[in-house]
Amino acid sequence: MDLSFSREEEAFRQEVKEFIAEAKPKLPKNLGAPEQARLSKDDYMVWHKLLYRKGWVAPAWPRQYGGAGWSVTQRYIFSTEAAKAGMPTTLPFGLGMVGPVIYTFGNEAQQKKFLPRILSGEDWWCQGYSEPGAGSDLASLRCRAVRDGGHYVINGQKTWTTLAQYADWIFCLVRTDVNVKPQEGISFLLIDMETPGITVKPIIVLDGAREVNEVFFDDVKVPAENLVGEENKGWTYAKFLLEHERSGLASASRSRAALTRLKKIGETEQKDGAPLIQDPDFAKKLAELEADLMALEFTELRILSQEAKGEKVGPESSILKVAGSEIQQRAADLAMEAVGYYALPEDLSLGDNAHVGPDYARGLAGRYFNLRKASIYGGSNEIQRNIIAKAVLGL
Repeated sequence: MDLSFSREEEAFRQEVKEFIAEAKPKLPKNLGAPEQARLSKDDYMVWHKLLYRKGWVAPAWPRQYGGAGWSVTQRYIFSTEAAKAGMPTTLPFGLGMVGPVIYTFGNEAQQKKFLPRILSGEDWWCQGYSEPGAGSDLASLRCRAVRDGGHYVINGQKTWTTLAQYADWIFCLVRTDVNVKPQEGISFLLIDMETPGITVKPIIVLDGAREVNEVFFDDVKVPAENLVGEENKGWTYAKFLLEHERSGLASASRSRAALTRLKKIGETEQKDGAPLIQDPDFAKKLAELEADLMALEFTELRILSQEAKGEKVGPESSILKVAGSEIQQRAADLAMEAVGYYALPEDLSLGDNAHVGPDYARGLAGRYFNLRKASIYGGSNEIQRNIIAKAVLGL
């Protein structure tokens, strides 16, 4: 594996740094920071629109569909430099999930209708996968779609739907055949959130924010033209999407930025009159975290190298998901340990008056609680270990 960068790639890195330096002052306060507060749809879209105007909003999309067509190395460089600078990520549901499904499996009419609006940010998407009885085991989903002439009629429920309160569209896995194996009776539908019969109810999370929702479908009529690919082939498209999602969940560059912040906290916080980072127990935990993060970074680079050669990434993405999510959680745990009572939860409705203590402690409790989900979403880590055991280790 060649870890060196070419002259052209280093020139690209400099271009990325210059763009970030120019864009950062234009972003809303706290967007992308660890203490990220409740944000509006407009707040989220600022970074999206800056990237869109630059032509960089969809790095992995082929140029023929409006993407940047970047190489794997260019995408790695951009994500690394953005994380170092504390820049936000773009929301994945349109750009990283349904967009690639549409340009890979959708028909030409769907590509022309949806892809430009995903790129521009005109359409905000959410993901309709999980249900109360179908989380990591998506094959158990029960949300039903019955064909009625030129429409499907949808009845059922989705849950943990991130930012559905802002969404214009939802991409859903629905059951279209109950008389076959569970995986063989699922279809992939694109649904307008303004369709009569859709109800969105909030789920308030531990830090008091509304990030996730329940979505109910009551005789919702969806045009049959919104079916992606073939009926009852949705499991194939879902696996394609999840492999890409899990690779992205590694977040090694974001964890590296979190580790840098953690070291600064350790240098500032005191224990027995000396910097906390000199405490043997804290230093040991920090060193173990950094060693595991380095292993994750090299694993990510190996998989990126495979992609650069045109090789398919499959169950290896589960390795990134497990290791990446657990490293994120450990970094949050250690940050909470370092700042102690200053990390107590705060009432964000009080604004700047809600927090006491050093600025680096702001929002750490919210991040800690929020990251409990990291080992669950995208397929729980227990399920991912089963995938690794079977598909990678051959057990």
